[in-house]
Amino acid sequence: MFSDRDVKPTEDLIFSIIKEKKALWQSLMDYMHDKYPASTGDWHYYNDGKQWLFKSVQKQKTLFWLSILDETFRVTFYFGDKALPVIEESDLSVQIKNEFKTGKKYGKIRAITVFINDNSDIVNVQKLIAIKSKMK
Repeated sequence: MFSDRDVKPTEDLIFSIIKEKKALWQSLMDYMHDKYPASTGDWHYYNDGKQWLFKSVQKQKTLFWLSILDETFRVTFYFGDKALPVIEESDLSVQIKNEFKTGKKYGKIRAITVFINDNSDIVNVQKLIAIKSKMK
């Protein structure tokens, strides 16, 4: 979704695509506003992927990347190796922990992607945001 460089995503356009996941989107955005008021987020078009991505930043640290899919959205985090013990000791799902441990490395980082299907996915994203915001 959002591959046209000339069409910047708007809330109306996003909601028309994610449909029933609108409440989950709003829940995530409300969470960010309430718990991380200093964070900002903006849509940027990236030539390498030929799509628009939402980048959430706190100070100069990227917290996560968000992209829109048909009737849902996904949130991706990038962590370095020093996050491994923190993630392993967290109460994240075994699936997310395994995704990180076995994930493809991009230099010194690995990705965790959460596809948003229900409120439990939002809870996992919130936990990952908390971890990411505390990492140096």
